[in-house]
Amino acid sequence: MLEENFKQDILNIEKISIIPNLLHVICQSTGMGFAAIARVTEDRWITCASEDHLEFGLKPGDELEVKTTICDSIRNDRKAVVIDNVSEDPDYHDHHTPAMYKLQSYISMPIIRKDGSFFGTLCAIDPKPNSLKEFKVREMFKLFAELISFHLEAIEQAQANETLINKKNNLLKEKEVEKKEAYKILSDTEKKLIEKNISLEKMNTELEAFNYISSHDLQEPLRKIQFFTDIIEREEENKLSDKAKTAFNKIRNSAFRMQNLINDLLTYSKTKFDERKFETKNLNNITKEVIDDLFEEIENKNVQFDYNDLGELSIIEFQFRQLLYNLISNSIKFASPDRPLIIKLSSEIIVGSKSEHEKLSLNKNYSKITIADNGIGFDQSYSEKIFGLFQSLHTKTLKSTGIGLTIVKKIVENHNGFIKAEGALDQGAKFEIFIPVE
Repeated sequence: MLEENFKQDILNIEKISIIPNLLHVICQSTGMGFAAIARVTEDRWITCASEDHLEFGLKPGDELEVKTTICDSIRNDRKAVVIDNVSEDPDYHDHHTPAMYKLQSYISMPIIRKDGSFFGTLCAIDPKPNSLKEFKVREMFKLFAELISFHLEAIEQAQANETLINKKNNLLKEKEVEKKEAYKILSDTEKKLIEKNISLEKMNTELEAFNYISSHDLQEPLRKIQFFTDIIEREEENKLSDKAKTAFNKIRNSAFRMQNLINDLLTYSKTKFDERKFETKNLNNITKEVIDDLFEEIENKNVQFDYNDLGELSIIEFQFRQLLYNLISNSIKFASPDRPLIIKLSSEIIVGSKSEHEKLSLNKNYSKITIADNGIGFDQSYSEKIFGLFQSLHTKTLKSTGIGLTIVKKIVENHNGFIKAEGALDQGAKFEIFIPVE
């Protein structure tokens, strides 16, 4: 029976949705009959995932004796092993592993976690000789191993964060009664300090959940993945099957989406910590700048805008420009293919007592900014969910990372305001923003 930690390693690999495509691409592009990801320790070699055209017989959870494999030496020196033809290889022609498993070609790349620890190997074998020492093959394996390592890090970090949050929640539950009793005797000033600390702790917890991803360093391997998959597909186009080409496109699109995700995470972070410098700005000018920035998308979709005098407002200019950019680009992304897209913007000053929005103060004035479109819309029952971090109602496309509207909501909150979403399927979406004014 496998220990729980090895079962978790297999489960984590299964959670990486691109793994089957990676293994399929390896087999299709190299001609190797068997490809696998193995968890390798000092005394264990365990299959985590495989594609088998040789009836080699290894499936997730199956083991080989680690001493019978070449992966044992890879674990020690952290270097790839590549063999084109065992019979002609000076180092491995008498090695026990090829003889035992009847191999003639072999390639294995170490999978190293971000913290430097060794996870296992990405490997492929075949009973016939093959050309594996070519630059493009080695680079493909290297990049795929880095990609697996990145996803493992993300999954393991998310699990660690979940464990940490659960521990914190359990501690809070244990002291909940005690806190309620103590809270009753606190002064208003002390209560405000406690509420501020709770808010800061919540902010720190959010950062723990995604900060490890939002690094510029992650973008370089993603660019390399896109670059080298392009090379392999272009140079090996005649050898690749339609399935392999489709797999390459999925890998490229996944890398592109991850790059967008990183950029959006960094933007989300800025909306929380940038210096809040409020200035009175003309909203028409900012809207025009955003439309200019989206010129190509607007031309491609033949978008029509309907807005007049949006007035002036005291805002954090950088953040408000990002807000309008996200909402307008969101409308463009989810335009209906059946009709021209029309985006309407309007602004008016209202009194809180005359609005149905329950969060507005009755005796305050608000600038109500409305952005509406006639796109594909959304089900009104999801009007709150769409503002959640990583939430997207259109996950089957590469159009959305699920962060754009979260950024919008955070910017509105930074302006001490509120936002309301209304939608109807195949009719359009409308966002109403309420910003308090003097």
